[in-house]
Amino acid sequence: MVAKGNPLVRMVKKYVMLFLGSVVAATGLEFFLIPNQIIDGGVVGISILLSYISGINISFLLVLLNLPFLYIGYMQIGKSFCFSTLFSVVSLSYWVAVFHPIPELTQDFFLAATFGGVLVGVGVGLIIRYGGSLDGTEIVAIILDKKTGFSVGEIIMFFNVFILGSAGLVFSWDKAMYSLVAYFVAFKVIDITIEGLDESKGVMIVSDCAEEIKAALLARLGRGVTVLNGEGGFSGEPKKVLYSVVTRLEIAKLKAIVDDIDGNAFVIIQDVHDVIGGRVKKRAIH
Repeated sequence: MVAKGNPLVRMVKKYVMLFLGSVVAATGLEFFLIPNQIIDGGVVGISILLSYISGINISFLLVLLNLPFLYIGYMQIGKSFCFSTLFSVVSLSYWVAVFHPIPELTQDFFLAATFGGVLVGVGVGLIIRYGGSLDGTEIVAIILDKKTGFSVGEIIMFFNVFILGSAGLVFSWDKAMYSLVAYFVAFKVIDITIEGLDESKGVMIVSDCAEEIKAALLARLGRGVTVLNGEGGFSGEPKKVLYSVVTRLEIAKLKAIVDDIDGNAFVIIQDVHDVIGGRVKKRAIH
């Protein structure tokens, strides 16, 4: 039996998910967005616009326009990311060509923008989650982030405002607005795909009743708790700090547990985007 941590197994899983992500993204593009002249952001959006203007096959443009960005990524970011991105882009290009002869599933622009955005978001989210990218502008944004005062998100947003605005000139301003809807939907779905629906929260509790709260969290929530040794900044007295990871739906119950034991406890709740190992899954409570 192959060990779960086997590098070959991890690599196969990675490229299977990158392949699946490209298939899902291509479905959203060819069954909903492209036939209705609704574009996505980044290199995909530029490819759709140029294909419409020039008549050049969009599959060819997807690969061609990404090549300069892939070279920059290879030189500046690393081989693994570059190869994952190249694989994803080539896979997307292939499936866009395969799906192109199939008629669109709807001619309702709002439905096309919504469902196309969802599918593109799921596909891109899977690819990002497993270490790749479909958009060369993200590579530029990562590099510029290190050299400018702008964040990756701000740089990508600047590119996409220009690209989506161009859709109004090439197609119509109605199509540009539908493209904005598709982009927003895809943006939110990418976050959900990467982070998961079952959002986790990291909770830090500072209390004089730390032992009682720890016992209650273990018994009533079934969550693991880490005890940290701290010191009051003002009093200098030793403090026990509890740290646990719970789901979003368990936050209200956790607050009630803490408040029942110590109404003066100091509680910090933060978003947790990914959790690996530990007692993350809730054990059965009888």
